[in-house]
Amino acid sequence: MPRRIQRVTLEDTTGQQRPADAYFDRVVKYVPADVVGAWVAVTTLLKKAAGVPVETVLWVCFAVGIVVTAIWTWRQTKTKNQAAPPIQILISTLAFVVWVFALGDPFASLSFYNRVYGSLALIGFTLISGAIIPAE
Repeated sequence: MPRRIQRVTLEDTTGQQRPADAYFDRVVKYVPADVVGAWVAVTTLLKKAAGVPVETVLWVCFAVGIVVTAIWTWRQTKTKNQAAPPIQILISTLAFVVWVFALGDPFASLSFYNRVYGSLALIGFTLISGAIIPAE
């Protein structure tokens, strides 16, 4: 499944119709699952590491993850004939931030953080993001 959100029904070279992405398809395409998976691996690795300033490294990795998500989404959604949709890049990058917030680290080190807030943010973001259809 291509990562770019499909707004309209298209016909491929064989004459087959590819329908426009529905709500659930958009939710799946907005979530940068590959980068979130990398984040889970990084946090697991760092929690088991000795002699590493875990909190600092997590914040640096989080910042790098934001940049990587934007670039990765841009690369996966651009085509020869069309630029990458800016709204999809923005929502996917925001999705990474929300997922990290929901997973806890590095936000757990902040005094205001509560896992309930992260879970609620993830639920709300997921419900709302699927309703957003990027312009062509």
